[in-house]
Amino acid sequence: MSNEVILLAHGSGGRLSHDLVERLFVRHFSNPALLQLNDSAILNLSDLQPLTSNLQLAFTTDSYVVSPLFFPGGDIGRLAVCGTVNDLSMSGATPLWLSAGFIIEEGLLLADLERIVVSMAATASQAGVQIVTGDTKVVDRGCADKLFINTAGVGFVPPGVQIAGNRAQPGDVLLLSGTIGDHGMTIMTQREGMTFESPLQSDCAALNGLVAALLGATGRDKVHVLRDPTRGGLATTLNEIAGASGVGIELVEAAIPIREAVRAACELLGLDPLYVANEGKLVAVVDREVAEQALGALRAHPLGADAAIIGRIGDEHPRRVVLHTPLGTRRVVDMLTGEQLPRIC
Repeated sequence: MSNEVILLAHGSGGRLSHDLVERLFVRHFSNPALLQLNDSAILNLSDLQPLTSNLQLAFTTDSYVVSPLFFPGGDIGRLAVCGTVNDLSMSGATPLWLSAGFIIEEGLLLADLERIVVSMAATASQAGVQIVTGDTKVVDRGCADKLFINTAGVGFVPPGVQIAGNRAQPGDVLLLSGTIGDHGMTIMTQREGMTFESPLQSDCAALNGLVAALLGATGRDKVHVLRDPTRGGLATTLNEIAGASGVGIELVEAAIPIREAVRAACELLGLDPLYVANEGKLVAVVDREVAEQALGALRAHPLGADAAIIGRIGDEHPRRVVLHTPLGTRRVVDMLTGEQLPRIC
């Protein structure tokens, strides 16, 4: 496939379309549900018994348009799988099945498409999920910037889990699973051709294992809110939680982990790392009784080694996020207005 490119005929529904599906998608995503090659995947819930008697399903969808397609730490395919797995995980669900829709621009190298599909298959396998159905469309040159991917995901919510953005309560503790800004600044510096002494790398990762460790250590009813701070970064995510729950959030600036290379890149470009996107971090709001257990569980997992307690939930300034600076001052951290870094996911 090294010199072959996508043609409009690959989207015609004819022989080239079928060849593309067989050579690429069936070959790399192969599993019993996908191999039926029906218009809908038939999914067997019998493996979930005895949970099926009181079963709640989580369902999500997302689209990925990142540019460039390949970047240090990942690619658009890895990003699509991780992003969908993480959206399910933030509701406390165990991700099971994904769909994948590909909008492919005429002229994309088949070798690049296969590289992305292989990455998706490997990421799905690592996360313990299956890509069970999908679709391909080919559009004219100049209409899709090489490749867009749409995904949807289904998972089950274990009994006793009640995690939602409106469940933060005064007295709760706010945790962050690691450093912020890694993904957004990696994408930005790749576009601008910038290099640093300490190379930047995206934090793109599937967080379902980390969430399982957290819930296992704290009890399912002690984790009130989970969010992954993607577009709009940590600041926007915390404002969403404060608004949905009607609480105030006290954020401690000195406690927020940030890599020096990310801090330097943000200073150089005039950006605030609080608003830069992440793709492998989570924010957890937990009952204060289990805060230390939660922190220990996060730090014991490879994806949470840099976890920290970064603030608390209060009721002094409802629906606002207030940052305590190292100088002893306070400032309101508002929701992002406009687009700081376009096309980062």
